[in-house]
Amino acid sequence: MRSFRSSLFILVLHLLEGAQSNSLIQLNGNGYEGIVIAIDPNVPEDETLIQNIKDMVTKASPYLFEATEKRFYFKNVAILIPENWKAKPEYVKPKLETYKNADVVVTEPNPPENDGPYTEQMGKCGEKGEKIYFTPDFVAGKKVLQYGPQGRVFVHEWAHLRWGVFNEYNNEQKFYLSNRRNKPVICSADIRGDIGVPQCQGGSCVTKRCRLDGVTGLYQKECEFIPNSQQSEKASIMYAQSIESVVEFCKEKNHNKEAPNDQNQKCNLRSTWEVIQDSEDFKKTTPMTTQPPAPTFSLLQIGQRIVCLVLDKSGSMTVGGRLKRLNQAGKLFLLQTVEQGAWVGMVAFDSAAYVKSELVQINSAAERDALTRSLPTAASGGTSICSGLRSAFTVIKKKYPTDGSEIVLLTDGEDNTISACFAEVKQSGAIIHTVALGPSAAKELEELSQMTGEGWLVSPLHSLYPEGLESRGLTLQNNEWMNGTVVVDSTVGKDTLFLITWTDVPPQILLWDPSGTKQDSFLVDTHNKMAYLQVPGTAKVGMWKYSLQASSQTLTLTVSSRASSATLPPVTVTSKMNKDTGKFPSPMVVYTKIHQGTLPILRAKVTALIESENGKTVTLELLDNGAGADATKNDGIYSRYFTAYDANGRYSVKVWALGGVNTATQKATPPRSGAMYIRGWIENGEIKWNPPRPDINKDDLQGKQVCFSRTASGGSFVASDVPKSPIPDLFPPCKITDLKAGIQGDNLINLTWTAPGDDYDHGRDAAWIPSCCGSDVGQWLQLRFDP
Repeated sequence: MRSFRSSLFILVLHLLEGAQSNSLIQLNGNGYEGIVIAIDPNVPEDETLIQNIKDMVTKASPYLFEATEKRFYFKNVAILIPENWKAKPEYVKPKLETYKNADVVVTEPNPPENDGPYTEQMGKCGEKGEKIYFTPDFVAGKKVLQYGPQGRVFVHEWAHLRWGVFNEYNNEQKFYLSNRRNKPVICSADIRGDIGVPQCQGGSCVTKRCRLDGVTGLYQKECEFIPNSQQSEKASIMYAQSIESVVEFCKEKNHNKEAPNDQNQKCNLRSTWEVIQDSEDFKKTTPMTTQPPAPTFSLLQIGQRIVCLVLDKSGSMTVGGRLKRLNQAGKLFLLQTVEQGAWVGMVAFDSAAYVKSELVQINSAAERDALTRSLPTAASGGTSICSGLRSAFTVIKKKYPTDGSEIVLLTDGEDNTISACFAEVKQSGAIIHTVALGPSAAKELEELSQMTGEGWLVSPLHSLYPEGLESRGLTLQNNEWMNGTVVVDSTVGKDTLFLITWTDVPPQILLWDPSGTKQDSFLVDTHNKMAYLQVPGTAKVGMWKYSLQASSQTLTLTVSSRASSATLPPVTVTSKMNKDTGKFPSPMVVYTKIHQGTLPILRAKVTALIESENGKTVTLELLDNGAGADATKNDGIYSRYFTAYDANGRYSVKVWALGGVNTATQKATPPRSGAMYIRGWIENGEIKWNPPRPDINKDDLQGKQVCFSRTASGGSFVASDVPKSPIPDLFPPCKITDLKAGIQGDNLINLTWTAPGDDYDHGRDAAWIPSCCGSDVGQWLQLRFDP
């Protein structure tokens, strides 16, 4: 579910993207159902890849079953096949399965030959991950030497995804000191092996001795721990599932608490099995007494988009300009949101339903214009949302099955009979996108969207936040001007739309492209109080300058654009909260992912605006520093705790991301939540080295400079138990997880860490941080001792 205090047209721009990327996975008994594995459309067509996916899951299921002491197995999996692959009779149309809610994505490596499997994890210990990423070569079994069998790796990644555990190895620090002895970062500590430095040339490697670093006392970073190929130790899957004897997760009795790995740092020294035992999955299951069945598979192929607008024209839509805003939203949806080739129909309703347009395919501007002329212009009568939905199902069924079709419902939601058609909605297999236009929507309206896997969009009358490339709102007096610039970067520019709305009379509108050419082609709709300019072709890259003038009214500007090229992914911003409800004094967390394709965007300026129900807005700078709420440094996921509660009720979240001269893509950092790359094996007492990772170009370490502006919704959450003002300060500093010590000279130790705040990761904890020790982002302390 998501809720916004924002202008309606901002929401509509991203309406068909779906409200949330909520997984469809359910645990039915001991079996996981609803798993979606999607093949990326950029992967070349290869039917053997489908069989490879089936083989991987089939082999993973019994491994998972035994590793979890007969508690869990994979029951059924949907494989989502790209639309651009050849259609086959056994491929059926998806219902709720989409690329956005896929649990596993099979995609081309980026950069090339970087075939490492990994799981995207935004949250802290015990919180579910986002997605698992595999490459076609990995799924095909071409990387077994480096990562182990595909089925075992799938279980390793599944533990990241489902139970929020972390790796028990450490690529950044492979050894640690214990009782003055170097020990490898492994789990369990009973894994046997030897150490060496690979010296490789022309595809072959020889072994050199490891040497100590004179400052740290640790082996130098080139030194590797190489496990014996034959072991008796059974743990741990989160260290190296590639070892044949490893069939268990580390438990409390054999967990290596000394090892400086992510599992210990993020899970407070708890073993992976202890974290799994705390999961909801574990608590509601008991071990099976029989062997589980093999997984079953369904093959799904996305086809053309089928969508029907269902528009409320009841009497209550005359209140507060709701019908006008519905028309603005409908017009924007038809002109900009829905893509070429889609089939679109339209139904209006009051106490009954009226078909305004049967399904028509969007092939040109003519179809879009004809549909906009069908939007309702008058409102009267009662409200029957079910009548509108039933009519939409009928419109769709005339050409296509309702499975996987989409309905965009725009309504004020003032209808207490919505639940009467819940059964029909579930049976239809359609996805319902709901936009609530008023403050008095029935609770059943939210449930209507959630039952189809989508969410609820609320659009109040005021409070304007950005979306797309740019969005601003400002109340002007006495012929004041609203001036600004919009960045059109090289990754976007197609179908660029400038949209302006007003509350009284048309403003003066001035717009110049980056070359200084004035744009005079705005189309003005005085009835619906909006004007828009669709830039022909691809918009020029650079700064677009605008000036709007008006008196005694509120203006809004929204700018959106699509990818400039089918082969160049755009910079994308997605944002979410860690949960839907917050209970004071438990903090909430804002997460924002910025990426270009699979590449993370680093060093962006990311700001979250969090607005409470009473209109108070808190501004947070989100960080990608690996401290506080942020799980991993420099992974393109920016995070921050929110503690500034001021009232009970719903809070809405908007995020604004800016990329400037210091912002860049990161091409070469290996994913941290993924299976370990095995450098070699010991066979008959000799180290047999695997090929080294592909060489990394030093220029790729910096990536490409990216200048951009993006906005996104972070959804919403509901707060409870917030005391009346003054609100007590019950928020402690967050835990330090990156303390490091370095020796300087003969008698100095330098300690460095990322400082916590007074309230989790906000402000300074003045009670213990010396004022001499730097900023509240990075801290240092120098200790002197007598030898």
